[in-house]
Amino acid sequence: MIFLVKWAINTIALGVAVIIVKGVVVKSIFSLVIASLVIGFLNASLKPIMLVLTLPLNLLTMGMFTLVINTVMILIASQIVRGFDVSGFWAAFTASILMSIVSFLLNIFVSSGSEA
Repeated sequence: MIFLVKWAINTIALGVAVIIVKGVVVKSIFSLVIASLVIGFLNASLKPIMLVLTLPLNLLTMGMFTLVINTVMILIASQIVRGFDVSGFWAAFTASILMSIVSFLLNIFVSSGSEA
């Protein structure tokens, strides 16, 4: 059940990014859902390895390089999922920032709602 909630949150966050960022396009709701699943899988499998490999750079930038890693995850997902297109690095970078903000806010909302 927790997986489904996190997946829904990531899908909503990606949907908000698609609506706001002009360089990120989704052809259908199905593509949006699959892209969200692929990004979640990449974040669970590839992101920890990338964080370890870039630890000195991440420390030097006080964690801001993590945004670049999130951008790379979005770009990889756009290469894997048909119907999910990202026009370039800056579109993916903006989308990663928006996804982080929306996910953070939704996770606070869901966490506070589950304690009651």
